[in-house]
Amino acid sequence: MIARERLPATLFTRWFRVMSNPAGFASRTQRGQGMVEYALILVLVSIVVIVILLTMGNQIQNVFSNIVAALG
Repeated sequence: MIARERLPATLFTRWFRVMSNPAGFASRTQRGQGMVEYALILVLVSIVVIVILLTMGNQIQNVFSNIVAALG
């Protein structure tokens, strides 16, 4: 079996691929948009966790101190 060499994609072949499968082109841009949305959600959750720890940090520390004292 002889391996075929791939011809370089020309502007026409790229255009033809996009026009014949516009959903494939849209899915690439939607994947990028999805990654940005996940990053924004991660940032929002991180900010919420930081605010909770700053406001309730002493209470949480007391709970863990009580648990350690009870175990020790």
